[in-house]
Amino acid sequence: MGKILVADDEERVRTFLSRSLVADGHSVVTAPDGRAALDVFDAEAISLALLDIVMPYRNGLQVLSELRGRGDRTPVIVLSAVTEVAARVQALDKGAVDYVSKPFHTAELMARVRRHIVHVPEQRPREDRYLTAADIVLDLDRRKARVGPAEISLTEREFSMLAHLMRRRGDVCRRDELLNDIWGQAFGPNSNVVDVCVGRLRSKLRELPVETIRGVGYCFYGT
Repeated sequence: MGKILVADDEERVRTFLSRSLVADGHSVVTAPDGRAALDVFDAEAISLALLDIVMPYRNGLQVLSELRGRGDRTPVIVLSAVTEVAARVQALDKGAVDYVSKPFHTAELMARVRRHIVHVPEQRPREDRYLTAADIVLDLDRRKARVGPAEISLTEREFSMLAHLMRRRGDVCRRDELLNDIWGQAFGPNSNVVDVCVGRLRSKLRELPVETIRGVGYCFYGT
């Protein structure tokens, strides 16, 4: 039904959850700590993650914050023996879709997984997965940017902005067009979020081939 990441520093918990999830029709990837969990997100198309809070290297809340900060919206259910209301609120505020306290009833947890899981579509052919212009390669599945051997982390808005400009390379993209297509109705026409986003892209990707068309918008001129 989906590929589930189980991130927990207790091997017995990982083993038990893996068996339960496989019996429910899912495939499972496990990670013993927060750093390994982020590595799995980089390498695999994950449908949902079960994330413990107390883990070495990076705790569950740090993993969740990093995922959301780079625009990854994979559903995350937090599993934890920490029962304080403040911990629940913090996890939900950071983007968790659910919070389940340990110990838990297996049938209930499986039902919550089925409720929140996102079915990742089959991988697109390679030529449709990558958007390339100038020296920049965008991986549309992993939402990563690569310039030469370097991989650059972008936020969801930065990635969407760069992909839009690259698809329209050679054309002048008006600020109002970018604002509408990337932010929708979240900001008014006088907002400077477009300019701020382009500025962040220029700081992350040196020699970004994007020209400012004064009073109009931006143009990606790389071929």
